Amino acid sequence: MKRREFIAASAAPLLMAQAPAAKPTLCLFSKHAAKLSHQELGKYAKQVGFEGIDLTVRAAGHVLPEKVTDDLPVAVAILENSGLKVPMITTGLLNPKAPETTATLRKMQELKIPFWKPGYWRYQTAKDGSVDLDRKLAEVQNALSGFLALSRLYGTCCGMHNHSGNYVGAPVWDTWQMIQFMDAAHMGYYFDPAHATAEGGAWTWNSSLEIALRRLKMVAVKDFYWEKKNGKWAMKWCPLGQGMVDWPAVLKRMALAKFTGPLTLHVEYENPDELKAVAEDFAVMKKMVDAAYA
Repeated sequence: MKRREFIAASAAPLLMAQAPAAKPTLCLFSKHAAKLSHQELGKYAKQVGFEGIDLTVRAAGHVLPEKVTDDLPVAVAILENSGLKVPMITTGLLNPKAPETTATLRKMQELKIPFWKPGYWRYQTAKDGSVDLDRKLAEVQNALSGFLALSRLYGTCCGMHNHSGNYVGAPVWDTWQMIQFMDAAHMGYYFDPAHATAEGGAWTWNSSLEIALRRLKMVAVKDFYWEKKNGKWAMKWCPLGQGMVDWPAVLKRMALAKFTGPLTLHVEYENPDELKAVAEDFAVMKKMVDAAYA
C-alpha cells in the first residue's frame, strides 16, 4: 500500500465518526393547531422550527375523509410550499372496505406520503367482568389484513398506535400477535412511550419499546404523571420533560436502533395558549433529540 493510500484509509473511520447522525423528522400533530388554516399552520410550524406535519385526515381534522381526494393534495402542497414535509397522516379509518380508505391511500401514493395511522378498536367488558380477547383480536386482525393489502398496493405503511386503556394495542404484545407475520414494509408501529409508561409503569415500557422497535415507523411525543382526583388515579398530561416518561432513555434507545422516522409532538395538557405551549414543548423535544442523536 502506498503512503497516500495508507493515510486515506486510516482517516476514513475518523471522518465517518465525525459525520452527523441522521435524526428523526420533528413533526407537529396538526390536532393542536386545529383552528389554523393550512397556510397558517404551515407558517406557524415553520417559524417554530418543525420539519414536518402529522396531518389529521379524519372527522373535524384538517382534511375531512369524505373530501380527501380534493383537499389532501391542496393541504400537502401548501405545507410543502412552507418548507415542511408531510411524512404521515392520522386517520380514523377502521374498515378496509370503506371507500374513503381506498381514496385516502390512493392519494397518499400520489403525494408520496409513506405512513398512516388508523383509528381505534376497543376491548369490551361483559357483565361478569370477562373480556373476549380472542374474538376482538380476530376481528381486528381481519381488518389489519385488509389494510395490509391496500398499503402494499399503494406503497404506504400502516402504524398501530398503543393508546392506553381498553384500546386494542395498549399492551403492544397484542398487536404483535396480530402483525408479526405481516409484511414489515407495510405494517408496523406508531409507538407512544407515554401511553406505554401508563400501561407498563416503571420498567415494562422497555419491553413494549423493544417489541415496537422490530418495526418502528412513527413515534408520538408527550408527557404525563399520575394524579389522584376524587379518589381515583388518572393520567395527568403535562409539559414535556416534567412527567414520568423517561424520554432521555427512550430517545437513546431509538438512536441506537437508528430510528429516523416521524417524531410527532402532542400537547395534550390544558393550556390557555396552546400554540405557545407547542413552541415551548418543541424546544424541549429538539434539545432532547439533539442530545440523544449527537
